[in-house]
Amino acid sequence: MTEREIVEFRLNDVLRMRKPHACGGYEWTVYRLGADIGIVCDCCRRRLLLPRTDLEKRLKTFISRGQENLE
Repeated sequence: MTEREIVEFRLNDVLRMRKPHACGGYEWTVYRLGADIGIVCDCCRRRLLLPRTDLEKRLKTFISRGQENLE
């Protein structure tokens, strides 16, 4: 197996996906973190829960980053 770099997601990250949503929007905002990542379409406000590995594959780039968690 090849080792892949793990992508660090933060709350309120704005992501650009490789393919458009059915509504035509490419940009999504992260609203939930965990094993599944919750994202909401910035165009139609549809919410999705995706496994982290699937989201990493679909991600094209970060439009903006949310605040880093300072614990």
